[in-house]
Amino acid sequence: MVRKHNHRSVCWVNPMDTHALVRELFVKNDSKIVMLVADGLGGLPMQAGETTELETAKTPNLDALAAKGVQGASIPVAPGISPGSGPGHLSLFGYDPIQYLIGRGALEATGIGFELQPGDVAIRCNFCTLDADGNISDRRAGRIPTEESAPLAIKLCDVSIPGVEIFVEPVKEHRFVVVLRGEALGGDVDDTDPQATGVPPLEPVARNEASQKTAEVAKQFLAQARDILKNEPKANFHTMRGFAGKPDLPSYEEVYGLKAAAIAVYPMYKGLARLVGMDIIGAAQTLDEQMDVLKDAWNDYDFFFIHFKYTDSTGEDGDFDGKVKRTEEFDAIIPRVQELRPTVTIVTGDHSTPSFLASHSWHPVPTLLASACCRPDGLDAFNENTCIRGGLGQFEAKYLMTLALANAGRLGKYGA
Repeated sequence: MVRKHNHRSVCWVNPMDTHALVRELFVKNDSKIVMLVADGLGGLPMQAGETTELETAKTPNLDALAAKGVQGASIPVAPGISPGSGPGHLSLFGYDPIQYLIGRGALEATGIGFELQPGDVAIRCNFCTLDADGNISDRRAGRIPTEESAPLAIKLCDVSIPGVEIFVEPVKEHRFVVVLRGEALGGDVDDTDPQATGVPPLEPVARNEASQKTAEVAKQFLAQARDILKNEPKANFHTMRGFAGKPDLPSYEEVYGLKAAAIAVYPMYKGLARLVGMDIIGAAQTLDEQMDVLKDAWNDYDFFFIHFKYTDSTGEDGDFDGKVKRTEEFDAIIPRVQELRPTVTIVTGDHSTPSFLASHSWHPVPTLLASACCRPDGLDAFNENTCIRGGLGQFEAKYLMTLALANAGRLGKYGA
């Protein structure tokens, strides 16, 4: 085992061994852990010398929690790596995101309750808008509302390809899922979303021979979809992302001895939680409703994951003021969590989404942990600036769960 330590970073055990170590040490008790995830929480100033979204927002409740807790900056994957939401959340849940790679397709499909079978390939699709030249003018078709997008997804059920069973399921807004079922399908296919406007969609390209058939099927699907959608004013085409088969992950109960619940709005995050063995509870659509679900289920679970999407979507839209407002909405529910008296409260994000970049970024994520036995670091605010100076230092997010377990009294001593 390699152990290095200084006041800025910690590298403890080989991540391949962490779950085995936790299984050996975990202790059952009645503690409660709440993990509040503001998606894309970290930000940047829009101009040098100005403040970030989190620094600009009025967050009296987070600041009060910071005064009782300890904070730091978590690295979702590795320095300089900008993570997707899947790897970012896996890391928060204590799963090495490089060892356990899950495509967005599998997350979306599982999130809406679709039971993937071994050999299936799931694809997360986005409706988009093409201009007269066939270039993408809007990657999300104006964030088309679900009531408009769902019937279009159902129309794509008319796609037929010999030798392959095809399932098309609406998800939310511009998102839908396609699942391919058949012989010799692999999930290693490149996305068709170029992540830019003014250019045409990309072709699906297999990264290995085992996925060549999937790429060919995807090309046929896209050709038929273009014809079906050609007269739609907004969603006249779609892109394909996150080709993935069914993953195999150890559950929260196996690894941590925790009965875990997820309270999320968007299907993708429900899917990720379900894949690690969490129960998906409630049908909340707002933060207040999520808090109602938390209160009602408080006695039934040991661990609660609560997801808030809109700090990410406003950041991706480059909407600094919108992200500030959403951050303040998130701050407002902190008292409702604290009145339940959790043993450990964690506030963090799965990655940073600065409005300045209008995309996910590599920047470490503000992270706060509060418990009766944490070592407060004397900071009375919570933002990027304070996190750099916080007692947790800069650390890998995949160790956040062991910190939570320790503060909840759920880890015994290692060694004699």
